[in-house]
Amino acid sequence: MILLLVSYLGGVLTILSPCILPVLPFVFARADQPFVKSGLPLLFGMALTFAAVASLAAVGGGWAVAANQYGRAAALALLALFGATLLFPRLADRLTWPLVALGARLSQKAAADETRASGSIAPSFALGIATGLLWAPCAGPILGLVLTGAALQGANAKTSALLLAYAAGAATSLAVALLIGGRVFTAMKRSLGAGEWIRRGLGLAVLAGVAAIALGLDTGFLNRLSAAPTAAVEQALIDKAHAKPQAPSLAMNGNPDMMAGVAMAAKPTAGIDDLPIEGNLPALSGAVAWLNSPPLTAQALRGKVVLVDFWTYSCINCLRSLPYVRAWADKYKDKGLVVIGVHAPEFAFEKDIDNVRRAVKELDLDYPIAIDNNYAIWNGFNNEYWPAHYFIDAEGRIRHHHFGEGDYAESEKVIQQLLAEAGKTGITGNIVNVAASGAEAAADMADVQSPETYIGYERAQNFTSTDPAVANKPHVYGLAPRLQLNQWGLTGNWTIEDQRAVLDAPGGTIEFRFHARDLHLVLGPGPDGKPMRFHILIDGKAPGADHGADVDAEGNGTVTEHRLYQLVRQSGTVGDHTFEIRFLDPGVQAFAFTFG
Repeated sequence: MILLLVSYLGGVLTILSPCILPVLPFVFARADQPFVKSGLPLLFGMALTFAAVASLAAVGGGWAVAANQYGRAAALALLALFGATLLFPRLADRLTWPLVALGARLSQKAAADETRASGSIAPSFALGIATGLLWAPCAGPILGLVLTGAALQGANAKTSALLLAYAAGAATSLAVALLIGGRVFTAMKRSLGAGEWIRRGLGLAVLAGVAAIALGLDTGFLNRLSAAPTAAVEQALIDKAHAKPQAPSLAMNGNPDMMAGVAMAAKPTAGIDDLPIEGNLPALSGAVAWLNSPPLTAQALRGKVVLVDFWTYSCINCLRSLPYVRAWADKYKDKGLVVIGVHAPEFAFEKDIDNVRRAVKELDLDYPIAIDNNYAIWNGFNNEYWPAHYFIDAEGRIRHHHFGEGDYAESEKVIQQLLAEAGKTGITGNIVNVAASGAEAAADMADVQSPETYIGYERAQNFTSTDPAVANKPHVYGLAPRLQLNQWGLTGNWTIEDQRAVLDAPGGTIEFRFHARDLHLVLGPGPDGKPMRFHILIDGKAPGADHGADVDAEGNGTVTEHRLYQLVRQSGTVGDHTFEIRFLDPGVQAFAFTFG
């Protein structure tokens, strides 16, 4: 009930958001009609349609988004026709009879014809459905929490109810505005006799709203415009309700502020000897597949000390912790330790089991790997981080956890103590000595001043191309004249999607002004899997000795599979540099930058 209330209040706040502007003309075009028979059905149709489409998009992935594009096109045509009927009464006269016969009258003049329509609410409800297909609210903290929860938990009554509550909140604030606006319009018509001019003005407003949505302003410029401090209010509501987001989030990503948060998130341990009981090992039955092992159960693991490592193969923080997990698995496997890697994907390509299987082989992981594509095990642990390590004793009780990188010696001492408690002998206090290379090498955190940066519009920040991001449509971008630290941009013809940007023509580039020793970029080839060539520059020059493991000294490399590519590893003093990557072949997919 608390989450429903928070979602509802988040929807109410959308009236203050600039992203509501394009749909306001559709709502206020019915302001002089009876609210119960016109305004209320419109808002109900809008709320219901938005909740349904958002649920499908959250749990259905790209196919739902693609299908909705056809619905948006039809809705734009319907509302453009509605605006035209407001502007041109003769057009309304000609369209009135067939539209009434279909139960979808669009014009206000047709609404006055009581003898043929008998006060039908169908036209307003149809307009509400069209508006719901077009509405793209700004993704504030509350809507982000709801949509991510829907994506993780799948299609169920709870997530659909939260989305409907959000839409109902928006409809409530619009209803209040519509009631007030209707009275104002009625008074103006009585006092000025300007009904026809008001009608035509509303028609122009409707057509302007259609144009704004068709041009992508609702998901581009307006989504970045801060007209009201609603985000702070929404976050305060979440904090007061103690609503923990169930979205996966990186515990450490090279951002010093994030690292400070991890230090608080990880359980402090004054002494290893005193390990409290934090809960019991949840069920492991939610995995969609297992690698290197038959399915394991909590009951079958009794008597064993268990380390559960939540990871995903394109996560740089996970890759840097894997050498230690791999070393612990080898060192203590004959002493009673079972290491279980729970692969919980961040990007869609990480749900492909063949991709995970290939990564497991390349990373030389021979311990059991649970494929947690539906986040069943993740939610069973109430986990929120990659990487996350949970230490379970021989009685099946969680005794310790650690989020993010680091504190490896402490973690190994926990393993040693739990094995000793289980009666295992020959456990020394020696700590593994790990010498990792490539992307697995430890980060130089003292010089990391650039945060993990996503390229898809869902979580992109500091995007500075000449045009704002156009969602899900090909667009030619140009780069801003000068990038500031941690700003980035695209050049060339790209389609920016929720999680990635896809290059539509050869020669496209990505530039990033960064400060870190290492720069990584998560990339993937096109649907046909053909290798994609690229070339990188640092401050306009070939990288030379500063090249990463996946490029040569001249800056040449190839995208062959979906994974994290190490493109820069500086050998000298770390400073601010401009990174550029140019792709010679179309179809490449770019997901996220990480640093170390």
